[in-house]
Amino acid sequence: MTTSFTFPKNTFSKGGVHPLECKELTAGKAIEVMPVPAELELVLTQHIGAPCTPNVAKKDELEEGAVIAEVTKGLGVPVHSPVAGKVKSIGTSTHPMQVSTPSITIVVDREASAAEYTKKEWQNEDPQVLLGKVRDAGIIGIGGAGFPTHVKLAPPKNMKIDTLVLNGAECEPYITADQRHMVEHPAEIIEGARIILRILGISHCIIGIESNKPDAIDALTKAASEHGDSACQIEVRSLEVKYPQGSEKQLIESVTGRKVPAYALPSAIGVVVQNVSTAKAIYDAVVFEKPLYEKVITVSGRGIERPANLLVKVGTKVQDVVDYLGGIRPGLKKIVLGGPMMGFAVSTLDIPITKTTSSILFLTEDEIDTSPHSACIRCGWCLDACPMGLEPKEVGIYVEANHAEETEPFGVFECFECGSCAYVCPAKRPLVQFVRLAKMKAKRNQ
Repeated sequence: MTTSFTFPKNTFSKGGVHPLECKELTAGKAIEVMPVPAELELVLTQHIGAPCTPNVAKKDELEEGAVIAEVTKGLGVPVHSPVAGKVKSIGTSTHPMQVSTPSITIVVDREASAAEYTKKEWQNEDPQVLLGKVRDAGIIGIGGAGFPTHVKLAPPKNMKIDTLVLNGAECEPYITADQRHMVEHPAEIIEGARIILRILGISHCIIGIESNKPDAIDALTKAASEHGDSACQIEVRSLEVKYPQGSEKQLIESVTGRKVPAYALPSAIGVVVQNVSTAKAIYDAVVFEKPLYEKVITVSGRGIERPANLLVKVGTKVQDVVDYLGGIRPGLKKIVLGGPMMGFAVSTLDIPITKTTSSILFLTEDEIDTSPHSACIRCGWCLDACPMGLEPKEVGIYVEANHAEETEPFGVFECFECGSCAYVCPAKRPLVQFVRLAKMKAKRNQ
């Protein structure tokens, strides 16, 4: 029988920080459906891997859910139209990391009816059929990494998987999108977990949630008890509030006690990790055959007139979100896509939301630190904070000395850019940016 247990707080052993949570702005706000804007821009690089290739042309009429771009080679998933409408153009869009990226712009047909999806039984489906539905729905890691989910759910045959970990930690400050999903759609997340277990051919799932989300813990604990089946064991575990609790390797250690070796994947120790919102998307894909073309995002910070958790169509512009929520407040200093620890500051509102967009933050001067950085004072705080046990200060020093390509011995490729080092640095050094530059230059010399 599916069960849920109460455990003491769990956490990882090395490093971590405790930034201000700032979740009170939106944690109690139910998911709100944002009206569809007049146009959507669908970027074709929404996942890790090869860009999609358009299979539509200018002026083509589209139905909601239609495939508009596919991966013809390499790793990736298809892109679907979130609405009925007409292709306005095939060009490029602004991208926070890649500067620009190929995209398809769709003019929304206001007269069209919303697509209807019929619930289907899946319990007797072959696991490979279920996996195909996940792939065809264009599902990627919603938590932010963007790795194609169907690939993650098909580990090498020599890797013996025994545990599924669902990530409900949501440890980044401000963001509450996963929390609202867990509170409002717990039964769907549990059924999504059961689908993943069937695909993987295992029966054990652990859902890790930070203890600052008691409403989510209660909701999923109840749902696991009421909507499980005798073939699955689903546990809900409360985690200590510590950043980066939601990082894959740290989460695995927190809930299983296992440690992923350096440069290895979780499958090497028998674990597959998925985000709770990804589990909800898998439920939609399998039970309703609904593609992933809309996204719950948190819009927060004291620089936006009305913070909210919004269900938006993928391709919605940041400007459209701002207009819907009443505009920007005086004192705005920085706009960040993603969380304040791992997100990217942007200089324009002309950016479309993708499948991996978790939040848009509008931060005022009292929410950010704009003081200039100075030379490393060798305090060692970054060493204590790093959850991977790396040497961020050495990476920064080498980059400033124009020896970025020599930083691999300090673990630069094991760094997942959580920002804990930069957060604690009294010299305010941009250590994450140093790491990104070091990776780029080191790869060029390989």
